[in-house]
Amino acid sequence: MTPFPPNPDQTPQQAQNKTDRKTRHPTTEAWGRFCQNHAAVAALVMLTTIIICAIFGPTLYPIDPFDMVWAPFSPPGKDGFLLGTDYLGRDLLAALIHGARASILIRFAAAFMSIFIGVTVGALAGFYLGLIEEILMRIIEFFQVLPTLLFSMVIVALFGASLPMITVAIGVVSWTAVARITRAEFLRIRELGYVMASRASGTRNHRLMFRVILPNALAPIIVQAALMVGSAILFEAGLSFLGLTDPNVVSWGQVIGSNRQYILDASYTVTAPGVAIFVTVLSISMVGDGLNDALNPKLRQR
Repeated sequence: MTPFPPNPDQTPQQAQNKTDRKTRHPTTEAWGRFCQNHAAVAALVMLTTIIICAIFGPTLYPIDPFDMVWAPFSPPGKDGFLLGTDYLGRDLLAALIHGARASILIRFAAAFMSIFIGVTVGALAGFYLGLIEEILMRIIEFFQVLPTLLFSMVIVALFGASLPMITVAIGVVSWTAVARITRAEFLRIRELGYVMASRASGTRNHRLMFRVILPNALAPIIVQAALMVGSAILFEAGLSFLGLTDPNVVSWGQVIGSNRQYILDASYTVTAPGVAIFVTVLSISMVGDGLNDALNPKLRQR
């Protein structure tokens, strides 16, 4: 005896799958849908590999990326250097491995800062209507119309090109998308029955916001957060390319920027870090697409 009446439009296998979905935990169900997206799984494996290389690579390949270890412009695969050497004779593979750590640290820290600001502003704007919403929306619109790369360049130029300041510069200009998504979700959820019941029972506003509404609004925020890491990569690479980063810290963008004038004579010096940035951004975007499919509530009804 099945818990659902027979449906002539469904095969027995589809009815059984529907029954299984009803009994599984939502997290398990979302992970199962994510695993069905083979491109997203491959991207997650690639992204995990990049993160592992960033964490353990400098220990396994302990060559200082600033040491001049060989003659300049040694081609890839020659003289024992897998990716060759740059214009100063520095090992490009060491620069990529060591640069991944600083680049990923900046990306995730900047993305976390953007998410924190965006969720806070969006939650307040979506929960408190009236004057508070109007003021916060005008602030969001002000930051949204600013040229983000130019604004981050101004912040770095004024306050210095240290890693913390670069993180702040990227985080300050990247939070508006999260704020708008959070506000939209709060406006939708705040009128639902269980929220109204919690409000009628005397639950305080801050608990309603962060204990009742926010957990149910996390799905699109998580997807946007994954995509924001990719945006932070491009921001950091752009600032490094323009020389607005700490010259004592190697990153992928810094490697491209320092070798850009030799692109016609030794294109491999900018190709290797460029491919690393491309693969990382593509992997994050594909993981974000997979999360969007896995966390989309409409797919649960199929």
